[in-house]
Amino acid sequence: MRYNPGMAESKHDRLERIRELIRAFPAAPGLYFMKDAGDRVLYIGKAKNLRSRAGSYFQPSANLAESRGPWIVEMIDKTATVEYLQTASEVDAILQEARLIKDIHPPYNTDLKDAKTFPYIEIPSRQDFPGVYITRNPDAKNRLFGPFTEVSDLRAVFVVLQKIFRFRTCQLEISASDEKRRFFRPCILYNIRQCSAPCADKISKEDYKKSIAELVVFLKSKRSGILNDFKKQMEAAAARLDFETAAMYRDRIRQIENLDKRGTADRDVQPEAFRTDPAEALETLQAMLKSERTIRIIEGFDIAHLAGQEMVGSMVQFIDGKPFKDGYRRFKIKTVTGVDDYACLQEVVGRRYKRAVNGEELWPDLVLIDGGLGQLHAVQEEFAKLGAATPNLMSLAKREEELFMAGRDKPIRLSRTSAALKLLQYIRDEAHRFAQHYHHLLRSKKMLEEQ
Repeated sequence: MRYNPGMAESKHDRLERIRELIRAFPAAPGLYFMKDAGDRVLYIGKAKNLRSRAGSYFQPSANLAESRGPWIVEMIDKTATVEYLQTASEVDAILQEARLIKDIHPPYNTDLKDAKTFPYIEIPSRQDFPGVYITRNPDAKNRLFGPFTEVSDLRAVFVVLQKIFRFRTCQLEISASDEKRRFFRPCILYNIRQCSAPCADKISKEDYKKSIAELVVFLKSKRSGILNDFKKQMEAAAARLDFETAAMYRDRIRQIENLDKRGTADRDVQPEAFRTDPAEALETLQAMLKSERTIRIIEGFDIAHLAGQEMVGSMVQFIDGKPFKDGYRRFKIKTVTGVDDYACLQEVVGRRYKRAVNGEELWPDLVLIDGGLGQLHAVQEEFAKLGAATPNLMSLAKREEELFMAGRDKPIRLSRTSAALKLLQYIRDEAHRFAQHYHHLLRSKKMLEEQ
């Protein structure tokens, strides 16, 4: 029986209907979504086996209050239907669960709502002797591997990798042209053969970079060579009854295999991980706008073409240079037919600030539009229709990263290293990601917020 939001049914019938629905779930990894009668997502969970995991909440003999707590009982009482999204692997489920919980904030998900991110292995670019680091705040310009889902295994295998490739993990600035290096005393990692000590001129620039290149190949490859070597050493240790050494190699094999439990920096985006220090950016923006008021609240807009048909608008809100997820909004386009970004922007802006015009909400200090001069003019026209004073307006065009400001016909080009540009790029890209990500993962028009 298909669920109808307007239907009246007993608790018994509701639970039986949900059990029947879950029986059709695949026995595969993915995400499941508990939703109430208003189609609101109450809870997002991940599973190795969707049918088994989702079904465990609705077993007649299950004592949820004892096994999972009273808040789960409360959630199940509110659940009207359960949906699923199958993923290629359990790793994909872990990463997508974290992303969706941060975006949607389901009321019964207690973890993953904060800005904590999965870590990366980062290898800086443009250094004579690049270090190798585990970080949750990487630089997008550097070579990145991850994000990794098995954090403890990553830290353990990192030590093994350092023993093999002898890369440095310190933050020293080391130049190949510094002749004083030969007088420098290396740290203990050199003495225990975990670092080749470029700080003390114990290795040439060429040989060090060759070692880093081999590490990169190892991280990209299936790592069969070193795994086979470890397996042989494990078997040899077991044969001579040295079970402690055999167990060590067994653990190393598992840790290296778990390096594959990761996403990619391009596909599994974690915008929270790539923040820039906002203080300098906000001061620069205030000076550019010649504003007497501090720039604190910035709202960014984008129009997305979903599946080549549906048009949606997104708005993200940043406070003091940081994303404020409770202020994010999506808008299903209601009045525009065909592809017309200008008209869509006008509709979304009009709907967003209608309440602000009536004094029911505060105005942001800056409105940022994804686009060029045309998009900026379209939004200016909409504010004129609202009969309100136009707030500070900017638009940021992709590719050339040209910045347009209200009252100026020519674009502004900020330095690529400008903190202000980086913050504006973050806001623009977050608006775009926020619109696209939902549809790609949930494939459901119902998830788009209609205001």
